[in-house]
Amino acid sequence: MKNPEAQQDVSVSQGIRVMFYMMKPNETSFRTLEEVPDYVKKATPFFISLMLLELAVSWIRKGKPPGRVDDSLTSMSAGILSRLPRLFSRSIELTSYVYIWENYRLIGLPWDSPWTWYLTFLAVDFGYYWFHRMAHEVNIMWAGHQTHHSSEDYNLSTALRQSVFQVYTSWIFYSPLALFIPPSVYAVHLQFNLLYQFWIHTEVIGNLGPLELILNTPSHHRVHHGRNRYCIDKNYAGTLIIWDRIFGTFEAESEKVVYGLTHPINTFEPFKVQFHYLIYIWTTFWATPGFFNKFSVIFKGPGWSPGKPRLGLSEEIPEVTGKEVPFSSLASQLLKIYAVVQFALLLAFYEDTFADKAALSQVTLLLRVCFILLTLTSIGLLLDQRPKAALVETLRCLVFLTLWRFGHLKPFIPSLSLAFEHGFCDAVPCPHQRSELANLESPRSGMCDHNHCTTGLASLP
Repeated sequence: MKNPEAQQDVSVSQGIRVMFYMMKPNETSFRTLEEVPDYVKKATPFFISLMLLELAVSWIRKGKPPGRVDDSLTSMSAGILSRLPRLFSRSIELTSYVYIWENYRLIGLPWDSPWTWYLTFLAVDFGYYWFHRMAHEVNIMWAGHQTHHSSEDYNLSTALRQSVFQVYTSWIFYSPLALFIPPSVYAVHLQFNLLYQFWIHTEVIGNLGPLELILNTPSHHRVHHGRNRYCIDKNYAGTLIIWDRIFGTFEAESEKVVYGLTHPINTFEPFKVQFHYLIYIWTTFWATPGFFNKFSVIFKGPGWSPGKPRLGLSEEIPEVTGKEVPFSSLASQLLKIYAVVQFALLLAFYEDTFADKAALSQVTLLLRVCFILLTLTSIGLLLDQRPKAALVETLRCLVFLTLWRFGHLKPFIPSLSLAFEHGFCDAVPCPHQRSELANLESPRSGMCDHNHCTTGLASLP
């Protein structure tokens, strides 16, 4: 077995193979949890590359993109939101697992054994199947998972539409593995299982022949994302479709799939996408009489109401006609281009924040997260054409200038930074200028020495 220390950097070849679960045990076995690479974080360039490839293939084959700008921005915004808690702490899926391993494990399988690796592959995928199934059959869990299903398009960006709080229930289904599987092996497969599911969110790949019998494929997962009656509560697989075949939840793709929730939410605001169903549960809980009925509102299926079966009645699911028109933004093309540019800048800022989080103070991290949340909210309001969208966007720009002024962020383009320095510092004396004006005065009267004042990322407070 290779030295795990040598495997911490992920090569381009490994990065591509990780997306399809094509890694070998000797490449991805680590003695300690700290040695396990953050494969999901390192996958961002591959996400973008595959999305561009999907765009090109769709243009060539169909003469149109695989989705809409507004929907894709909302999906990617959800992906960013779901990852922000990782700036402050390790995932609960790992912290809970490590706690059980350290205090209650029955045996410890060898971390460097290929048998342990393959067993963990099956065990994590099995755990994911039951978590995913319960996320559709238990209302409070559906409140988190519905975020992923709210897109009315089906493309690779849809895979990024993740819930902020889904992770707070998924750990339960993996925790039994901590009785015998080392955390480092578990952490590898937890990431691989998630990354595999990225490429199956596409319409440009058709039937894959014999692979359809064993693997979860784009065809199988299209069914899972459908709101046609034949698609509801089917194909929960992560990597292997065999679990659905075994437990009776498999359904092959037949008639054209219409995507999204059975009752579309018609918004691009990121917080509504994440939390609207929690609000629905809250209001339904208080409006439903009787203790046991209130309990059922939380723990029975999304379609349940008093007098109905646990998962509701299938005949109450709205029929699809195939003529459904997805909710689209009424914003002008120019405004959509502006939203795309702002999102691209935010994405670079988001990546930079994760890359430098060890060098940033908790205050700076918190301020940066607040700015990310404000930016995503503003983009959503602009796409929804809300009355206060312009006011929120103006506020966001002012917050950016303020955070830059006090050294919590900086523009990525040096020429923009120079422009800010010339304009902003001329108008408002910096803290150094106010306290040490005599020592810091530059040849330009009244201006500070920006080499002293401007704070780079490496020296952020």
